[in-house]
Amino acid sequence: QVQLVESGGGLVQPGGSLRLSCAASRSIFSINAMGWYRQAPGKERELVAAITSSGTTNYADSTKARFTISRDNAKNTVYLEMNSLKPEDTAVYYCNANFRFRVYWGQGTQVTVSS
Repeated sequence: QVQLVESGGGLVQPGGSLRLSCAASRSIFSINAMGWYRQAPGKERELVAAITSSGTTNYADSTKARFTISRDNAKNTVYLEMNSLKPEDTAVYYCNANFRFRVYWGQGTQVTVSS
């Protein structure tokens, strides 16, 4: 099993930056892929960014130029660096892990972009 704990959310003004962290309860070296999803009120959960164990990354078109996903295997942590934030980025952000044919989710962290 894998427990995931997100942190780093909060309130930020448009144009600002935040870094989200996702700490895993086990070594992420063996986890096939990890990612960040988000869900805004009244909308479906959507992929923001993902990274494989080999470091290959994938981004949603809406975040590709502004967000960066990375992983630190030594700290068992995945990060999401978010820059040039927009009000439409407001959502609950969830960490996700695909491990041994199962999908695990964190509890989510709220990101609010507002002036």
